[in-house]
Amino acid sequence: MNGAQAMVECLKAEGITKIFGIPGVAIAPFYEALYENPQIEHVLVRQEQAAGHAASGYARITRRPAVCVTSSGPGATNLITALATANADSIPLIAITGQVDSSLLGHDVFQEADMRGATESFVKYSYLVRNVNDIPRIFKEAFHVASTGRMGPVLIDIPCDVQRMELSKAFRYPDEVKMRGYKPSVMGNGQQLAKVIAAINKAKRPLICAGGGVILGHGEEVVRTFCEKNQIPLVSTMMGIGTIAKAHPLYFGMLGNNGKPYANKAVSNADLLMIVGARVADRAVPKPEQLERRLNVIHIDIDSAEIGKMLGPTIPLVGDIRHIFDALLEADIHTDTAQWLGELEEFKHTTVDHRVFSDKKVNPMTLVQTLSEKMDDDAIYVADVGQNQLWSADNYVMKNGRFLTTGGMGTMGYSIPAAIGAKMADPAKQVVAVCGDGAFQMSMFELATIAVNQVGVKILVLRNEYLGLVREHQEKVYDGHYSGVMLYAYPHFDKLAEAYDMAYFHADSNEALDQELDRFLACEKAAIMVCDIDSANNTK
Repeated sequence: MNGAQAMVECLKAEGITKIFGIPGVAIAPFYEALYENPQIEHVLVRQEQAAGHAASGYARITRRPAVCVTSSGPGATNLITALATANADSIPLIAITGQVDSSLLGHDVFQEADMRGATESFVKYSYLVRNVNDIPRIFKEAFHVASTGRMGPVLIDIPCDVQRMELSKAFRYPDEVKMRGYKPSVMGNGQQLAKVIAAINKAKRPLICAGGGVILGHGEEVVRTFCEKNQIPLVSTMMGIGTIAKAHPLYFGMLGNNGKPYANKAVSNADLLMIVGARVADRAVPKPEQLERRLNVIHIDIDSAEIGKMLGPTIPLVGDIRHIFDALLEADIHTDTAQWLGELEEFKHTTVDHRVFSDKKVNPMTLVQTLSEKMDDDAIYVADVGQNQLWSADNYVMKNGRFLTTGGMGTMGYSIPAAIGAKMADPAKQVVAVCGDGAFQMSMFELATIAVNQVGVKILVLRNEYLGLVREHQEKVYDGHYSGVMLYAYPHFDKLAEAYDMAYFHADSNEALDQELDRFLACEKAAIMVCDIDSANNTK
């Protein structure tokens, strides 16, 4: 068995049945081994960054590490943005990159790139494989590191000659991992847990802020049960959308610059804020030092490095969401939040949205709300980045489905490849990618991946002929000096849809929206729907 064959056997041992990538000479031995193992399906994307985003969508739906593969040099460097995106969002990926022969490393030969150095701040861990016999151990460790603690991408950079080398001993995939210095804490410190319980019992206005870590840690049900048992309200970050359904009486919206005003008011009036699986970066809490002075903060996270990074906690607690909330459900917690919940309901019902949207074309708020209400209860909504992301997060009607987006890095062009991965992970689910016309053009090459693989994903484009969020910033900060943001009336989406054998739908008014959305969602094959949005519409 050679190194490439060992790589495939490792993937099979981890239960991998689908990978996303683009081949090249430096990874060709691995692709030859794949050819001999048709039980692992290779999905050929059209640009390497899309391989990482597709793997991200796949991982988020399967809740297991997903695999992307590229060749050396530009093939590998094209993947870096996707790795940075996955790292910021804590998505477990295994990125396999081909590398030039070991003897040529450091000589600046054709398509050589130092991928370990280039990705040092964008991956959780990385390997450069020099000994073919280390492949089983390295792959076992990589999957373990990617999927435990604060999850994230792991890079395996493997020279072409190592892929061709024969193992000097029989292949055996390890049963367990032994890594000195890597033992994530999951149970939570007992003394800290006792402090948390005491703080909750003392609080009159407790509030939970749920982040993406709740969903990544499979903690939605246990957090929801805890809230219901103790009648403690909850707000979420953008990545935490989906912890509780939008209609749930204990959910008070997304906080932050572009969140619900009543969610921010809830945070301001709480006397105890429990941050769970969230970094609460600047978009969620613009001035953390003010909150620190006003209220007690409990910060619960699997990664000790995340605790206190933005907001200094009164009580830090490191551990797995499910373990900690299982313990909290067993604890003697006695809270009376009836008055507090009444105040929050008053905040919600008296909040006035002063934004005014043009009635010339489609109202983006109405669009997102109507679309998500019409989608299947368990559908997957994938939001891109820009104004479309903020309108989506603000108006998405969460039922029993999933809301996917990239919150940490804010990578435009994410939604289409991520939706491809999500749909391939669960073909029975309805999957809709929502993007602006700018973000669409950053990954429109993946329409070919959709067509060739017959992926029944649906793409909804909010077209305002601008890079909308930058245009909005230039309007407010630079007196409307619009520089480099005009997209004009391209591309011709109907012709693109025809070119890739996709159905096409279009709405240019609120009156046309309802019927067109019904047709779009009922379509049995991949489809593009364009909704014209007035460029003057802003998110705030």
